[in-house]
Amino acid sequence: MNLITNPDKSQWAELLKRPVMNTENLFDTVRAIIDRVKTEGDRAVLEYEEKFDKVALTALAVTEAEQAEAEASVGEELKKAIRLAKRNIETFHAAQRFESKRVETQPGVTCWQKAVAIEKVGLYIPGGTAPLFSTVLMLAVPARIAGCKEIVLCTPPGKDGKVHPAVLFAAKVAGINRIFKVGGVQAIAAMAYGTESVPKVYKIFGPGNQYVTAAKQLVSLRDVAIDMPAGPSEVEVLADETANPSFVAADLLSQAEHGADSQAILVTTSLALQQAVKEEVERQLALLPRKEIAEKSLANSKLIVVRNMDEAIELTNSYAPEHLIIETADYMSVAERVVNAGSVFLGSLTPESAGDYASGTNHTLPTNGYAKAYSGVSLDSFIRKITFQEIKPEGIRIIGPAIEEMAASEHLDAHKNAVTVRLDKLGVEN
Repeated sequence: MNLITNPDKSQWAELLKRPVMNTENLFDTVRAIIDRVKTEGDRAVLEYEEKFDKVALTALAVTEAEQAEAEASVGEELKKAIRLAKRNIETFHAAQRFESKRVETQPGVTCWQKAVAIEKVGLYIPGGTAPLFSTVLMLAVPARIAGCKEIVLCTPPGKDGKVHPAVLFAAKVAGINRIFKVGGVQAIAAMAYGTESVPKVYKIFGPGNQYVTAAKQLVSLRDVAIDMPAGPSEVEVLADETANPSFVAADLLSQAEHGADSQAILVTTSLALQQAVKEEVERQLALLPRKEIAEKSLANSKLIVVRNMDEAIELTNSYAPEHLIIETADYMSVAERVVNAGSVFLGSLTPESAGDYASGTNHTLPTNGYAKAYSGVSLDSFIRKITFQEIKPEGIRIIGPAIEEMAASEHLDAHKNAVTVRLDKLGVEN
């Protein structure tokens, strides 16, 4: 890992650079795949599954028999863990339900909002080096609570033509049964435009590699909404001299094993902790089954010592981490000063893994500094708010003249007239 001590503020921008993921370079390749799926439907998807996922499928939909077989093959302990996580995610997201309030802005003028579920949503669950069944829960549970009428899940099959059993079991626990064996760009295209098998949706959720990210960006330009921009996953640990070096190292490595392009950063006020964490990372790394992936990630990672906590917080808000773990003596007061982060983990007993799996918060979060402007996935991600207004005679008499004046000043005479004819009907003189 890269050790940095008391960097000047002029160095921060360079210091906090993420691993580059230039999806624009992939647009031509990705667009060609999208266009074929758009015009050829299932036929193109099946060909791409054979080309990219190395599996010859005869059908895309997961059958009830496959779902039953998957459930039978998942161990009881994992089933219990998935059910516990589902309950906590459900409890947290159910508490986010919107409560509408009617507001009388003037006598006789009433305005309000109504929360309405997005009717059709698509969930993408990556395959790759780890089956992300936890992401099924993070996306499907709030979609169900929101009341989305149609929830479609796409995930790549293994070379045996089957979806990982834990993914299918998590889908069942979350109440999702429209599951398709489709991965990569072809999955995003299938959900964006629809095929003979895969329904078209209105919004697509879920993480993926740079090709999936590029596909989501392209289809979102005009045809379908997406959850948020995405890049490689990242964590920052903000710590002082009271932090446990073993805990900090474990937190950094839990991020590093995500992928070679992940980033893990320590920001600390303690030179002694920096050195202790470096040694502990090396010790724990040697024991990891995914050591090679974590090693590559650590090349992007940094252990940074700053002069004081004020500087540490300023640096943190500049970085805007996807995950932020605060291991300081006064972590609650430090947390109050954090304004840019996806999800924050407080105290020495709150690892990022808790939010990744089972505390109840959502792990689909903004990366690459987007936490300065984007929220993570929540119940709101699956709903729209429609505004309503009702104007009674008293109300139009009060605000009508102001509307007329404003419309006339913008030279929109038809706008003005829409009010004038009503005031005339009510016998209001101009």
